[in-house]
Amino acid sequence: MAGEELIAEGVSRLYDGERVVDRASLTLRPGRIFALVGASGAGKSTLLRLLAGLEPVDEGEVRIGQERLSRPGQTVPPEQRRTGLIFQDFALFPHMTALQNVRFGLAGRPRGEADREARRWLSRLSRLGLEDRAEAYPHQLSGGEQQRIAIARALAARPAAILMDEPFSGLDPTLRAGVADTALAAIRESAIPALLVSHDAPAAMESADDLAVMRDGRIIQQATPREIYEHPVDAGVAAALGQVNRLATDSLPGGLLPAGMTAPPGTILCIREEAVQIAPEGPAVARVTRSAFAGAMTRLELDIAGTRLTARVSSGQAPATGDTVAVALDPRLSFVFAGETGQPAI
Repeated sequence: MAGEELIAEGVSRLYDGERVVDRASLTLRPGRIFALVGASGAGKSTLLRLLAGLEPVDEGEVRIGQERLSRPGQTVPPEQRRTGLIFQDFALFPHMTALQNVRFGLAGRPRGEADREARRWLSRLSRLGLEDRAEAYPHQLSGGEQQRIAIARALAARPAAILMDEPFSGLDPTLRAGVADTALAAIRESAIPALLVSHDAPAAMESADDLAVMRDGRIIQQATPREIYEHPVDAGVAAALGQVNRLATDSLPGGLLPAGMTAPPGTILCIREEAVQIAPEGPAVARVTRSAFAGAMTRLELDIAGTRLTARVSSGQAPATGDTVAVALDPRLSFVFAGETGQPAI
């Protein structure tokens, strides 16, 4: 089954009549990371559990290639679908060394073959010297090392797919990006489909080849991260991938709406923070009420004739609190939606 697509078609899960997952469809392609984002309670983890066979589907079906894994009344058990599961809790066996933990996924193979395969995977994830930690026990390993071992254990079993639920969120921020890069590169090289459930939309966009936004149990939009970021289908999706300003277009300050953009009555303008551009001259004037340095970027709070905006600008060009600046909006990251529904207005 390795190298085939993992597909969910119209899957639903009901708890006491409530649709926790509502007719969700997605296709995970081999060698690509598919990220699933959305607010808490959106149904992300439940959808993962349906794909894994940890819960039955009430509608729809799950399959790998042409092999049906789940449909109403029929669920292939998780251990029979060769799906690797990786969670925030690394779930390593404390009484086993790193090598023994990886080898655990190779049960049934001759010991020598299992050892060689386990060491191959430890070497593959050895950017920070993991191969030399083969005889260490989990309590002797850092969080990043433990997570890489958990991923090596999952991949060593040659699964048909990998499903990950917040796998890196428990790591120290200084380690998170490096561990994620190493682990996800190994998963891509394995040429199997992979799902990454995350509450961290910026990290998910950076990690994923494909992305979907869930809300109220439904998949609202799926495409590449860039496509969704630059072309959200509604205001909720726009906000799911980063901070936005939401302004009623009926009361916009003069000159703020980008040239060529129209805003019918009763609509809202969603503006990404990085769409707010500071310049010596511009169509609107703002007072900087707060300038908060955050390393490479500075977050600004602006007042434009009583309308408040937030912006993120390069720290090298950031004005100080109390400054008066000209403001313009990047139309590529400014979106007009219907006021009540949040759907595209034009």
